[in-house]
Amino acid sequence: MMSMEQSQFLEILDRDEAERRFHAALDLVPLAAETVPLDEALGRTLAESTTAPADVPGFTRSNVDGFAVRAADTFGCGEETPQTLRLNDEILDPGTAPTRTVTAGTATCIATGGVLPRGADAVIMVEHTVPAGEGAIEIRRALAPGAHLSHAGSDIARGETVLRRGTLLTSRETGVLAALGRDQVQVVRQPLVAILSTGNEVVPPGQPLALGQVYDANSTVLAGAVRELGCLPRFMGIIPDDEPQLEAALARGLREADVVLLSGGTSKGGGDLNAHVVARLTHPGILVHGVALKPGKPICLAVHGRKPVVILPGFPTSMVFTFHEFVAPVLRAMAGQPPLRRRQVRAILPQRFNSEIGRTEYTLVSLVQPMPAAVDPGKKPVTDAPPIAVPLGKGSGSVTAFGSADGFLTIPRQDEYLPAGEPVQITLLGRDLQPADLLLQGSHCLGLDPVLDDVRRRGFTARALSVGSSAGLAAVLAGHADLAGIHIYDTASNSYNRQCLPQGITLLPGYGRLQGIVFRRGDPRFAGTVAREMMARMLEAAMADPDDAPVMIHRNRGSGTRILLDELLGETRPPGFSVEARSHHGVAAAVAQGRADWGVAIAPVASLHGLGFLPLKEERLDFAVDPERLRRPAVAAFAEALADPAVRARLREAGFTA
Repeated sequence: MMSMEQSQFLEILDRDEAERRFHAALDLVPLAAETVPLDEALGRTLAESTTAPADVPGFTRSNVDGFAVRAADTFGCGEETPQTLRLNDEILDPGTAPTRTVTAGTATCIATGGVLPRGADAVIMVEHTVPAGEGAIEIRRALAPGAHLSHAGSDIARGETVLRRGTLLTSRETGVLAALGRDQVQVVRQPLVAILSTGNEVVPPGQPLALGQVYDANSTVLAGAVRELGCLPRFMGIIPDDEPQLEAALARGLREADVVLLSGGTSKGGGDLNAHVVARLTHPGILVHGVALKPGKPICLAVHGRKPVVILPGFPTSMVFTFHEFVAPVLRAMAGQPPLRRRQVRAILPQRFNSEIGRTEYTLVSLVQPMPAAVDPGKKPVTDAPPIAVPLGKGSGSVTAFGSADGFLTIPRQDEYLPAGEPVQITLLGRDLQPADLLLQGSHCLGLDPVLDDVRRRGFTARALSVGSSAGLAAVLAGHADLAGIHIYDTASNSYNRQCLPQGITLLPGYGRLQGIVFRRGDPRFAGTVAREMMARMLEAAMADPDDAPVMIHRNRGSGTRILLDELLGETRPPGFSVEARSHHGVAAAVAQGRADWGVAIAPVASLHGLGFLPLKEERLDFAVDPERLRRPAVAAFAEALADPAVRARLREAGFTA
């Protein structure tokens, strides 16, 4: 059981001071060199500068198929004034050593890559000659000396430094080494990184999950990040919150690896043993425990000898940010690579962004290209205006945040907020990363999956952000999204979506879906009734005795389901009214796990979670769009996919009305 005591952070440090203390205790130099076969050198760092032992090419060679000649024999030649040359009795294919000298009035047949024979100083292309009887050709073009030749050493000269120490070996560099005749190469030894996942709640992928457990995604993410840096990961297993097991695993990592990484166990909870065990087994020990970052505050930086030992936060987004801030630079130095210079782009913040003063904050964003003044229907839009940076706001516990993001925004610790319209610098997560062709914001819906699959089949990338119907509609109106999935109920007209459209925004007709009350099967309170009667019964129970009434789970403000449910509830506030889920899946999970007794979600989600379902209202999910954007190829592809008979069939199979 977790102790009620909490061990406070040792000292919350500024990010730069934390890095300074950590680096001061390390040897940030490349590891020792090792010799590897050339075919195993890809992705490794060159440990020594390489000089050419010989000229490349090692002989003067022809760059074309033709005839080796003396340039002087071609002077004055043309279509009207050809010159006849006698052919020597040899053909110089690549790898054939010449035996005949080219003398005045003669030529030798030569292939591309063939060795230039003695006496010749140029090669005439075969298409600039014609046969002139047996054993002769006519030259119909004048040449300068050196024409169509690569001279010995013209690519690489003997003794020239070709590759310098610290070069990352790609296919280009290994090709150069092969051209120099190298079959082995000295490279920096790859740092070996031990990875320990910790916590009683962590379960290997593929195993069943109990309530409160999570799959071990962190070790997979860390191993991939380590490989991307040219290092070798070694997974040491999932270690429960058991002190002897944790000590044994850490001791093994300290013996076998150059770097030890633990994920989880950095926060103040008394049940986390990692910091206690690391402090006991390392010397000089923990240098930093707590950095003024968001996310990433609880990171723990320690050193054993000169060996880095880092306890990364357990939440995925926190872990990834702190890995790249504190661990990646150390691994790059040990692997002999230069510091990473991430590409940045200028963008515009569409709304005010509040931050916690006193902590440097990183927030993931999706980039949206603004609508150009004129659109060529046959091309992707081009505009000089900077992209819009839409904060994702998924929190440090999100597993999918990095997969949905184009980059991140850094808010300095002294800033309490950034105003709307502020130009900001966005650090891209990938050097070649491009914003998605299509961005949707709005309601969360499983029905989008077959539509977006078809959009991708048509050659466009798409990204969907679940922000609720109202926020999605506002994003489309502001030009921050291409489309918004909305299902906003209007009580006056008893209809969906059209009554709420701002001027200048139109609808792409979508599909129908059934909203209803979801509950755990077998709950007698929901037996033998219909949704409207059940709503009335629950409202009566809430007013009579709130402590004994069924507990609801609400939806986030601005969502279409929230608008519908608030209309049905009126002024009544049942137990659980203030607890909000951001998606239909969130509602279903809360009910299935017993945190709530009922909520409102769509029928396909209730079926996925094995819940009972009382139909409440058939609604429409349509897509709000600025008509000008329909001229964009990606938006047009979405409209075509939405109307495609095969996509409509998939929607019906999933339980939607299409």
